[in-house]
Amino acid sequence: MKKNEPVTRIMSTDLVTVHDHEPVSKLRKVFEDGDIHHVPIVSGEKLVGIISSNDLMRISFGEFGNQDGKELDAILDHTFTIDGVMNKNPVSLPVSGSIRDAARLLVTHRFHALPVVDDGKLVGIVTSTDLMHFLAEL
Repeated sequence: MKKNEPVTRIMSTDLVTVHDHEPVSKLRKVFEDGDIHHVPIVSGEKLVGIISSNDLMRISFGEFGNQDGKELDAILDHTFTIDGVMNKNPVSLPVSGSIRDAARLLVTHRFHALPVVDDGKLVGIVTSTDLMHFLAEL
């Protein structure tokens, strides 16, 4: 059955990541420049967190919503750190996991992106959109 296929079949491996020591403004630029909604946070190659575009919007558009990009970046970098904003120790799936495992974790935890790891090293990400594309092929 197709849902027992390895998650590697549908996960993205061309990842955009941010390192845990980088400024928060880099995240804003990543979300602004690409069609990306979740950014894994790494230390070296090890997954240490994840941040969604919604997480960033929550901290950047309250009282700061009327600033231009440069001013907003300065405020974000002065006020926040990646470590303080990211979801630490995110739920992840081992590279040996199945598509069914990924679907169960996404549904159970009610989020839309699941990092895929190999012994703690980030190797991919699977999203709810990846799962919908997979199901559309059935």
